[in-house]
Amino acid sequence: MESIKHHKINVEVSARHVHLTQETVSLLFGEGFELSVKKNLSLEGEFLSNQKVSIRGPKATIHNVSVLGPCREQNQIEVSLTDARTLGIDVPIRLSGDLDDSAPVDLETSSNSVSLDKGLIVAKRHLHTDPDTAELYGINHGDSISVKLLEDSRNLVFDDVIVRIGKRSIPVIHLDTDEGNSANIKESAVGYLVIDRKEDISYESTL
Repeated sequence: MESIKHHKINVEVSARHVHLTQETVSLLFGEGFELSVKKNLSLEGEFLSNQKVSIRGPKATIHNVSVLGPCREQNQIEVSLTDARTLGIDVPIRLSGDLDDSAPVDLETSSNSVSLDKGLIVAKRHLHTDPDTAELYGINHGDSISVKLLEDSRNLVFDDVIVRIGKRSIPVIHLDTDEGNSANIKESAVGYLVIDRKEDISYESTL
């Protein structure tokens, strides 16, 4: 079959973390508390804070979970399926922001705790990209694509990667730690977008 071109894409592994409202930050860390920046993340405007929380479940508590900033309009706690089983909570796989009927969860700090009636999810794997790159790749917001990973001894293809287009985004695929471990990714890797799995999968890079 004729060789076709595929697009290189950065792939990052996103460990368990939480996004909090300002109200929840105040409940956990004190009235008027502001998250402090430890380092900036690849998504413009987002940062890893110096703050940590614990996630408590019926079976176990997971400590030292990073809080990402800035504060959001909804609380969102992202864990892997392995984490969910450790906690003893049935957690749905969802895209970021799709929090209706998500799992309830308890969060703790050394001095305070809060019970949330929703917000706990396993994040569905997804691609962040800007409009210009999406147009170059011929993809639209909400499309389902695939990514081929060529890591040592663990080459595999992840299907059903959902496209998220944003003006401030840079092209990057986010996997959770279960997915990253299955592909032998330590923190980041390079993959190849496969827009149509029916195509001949050869890997001549366009970038």
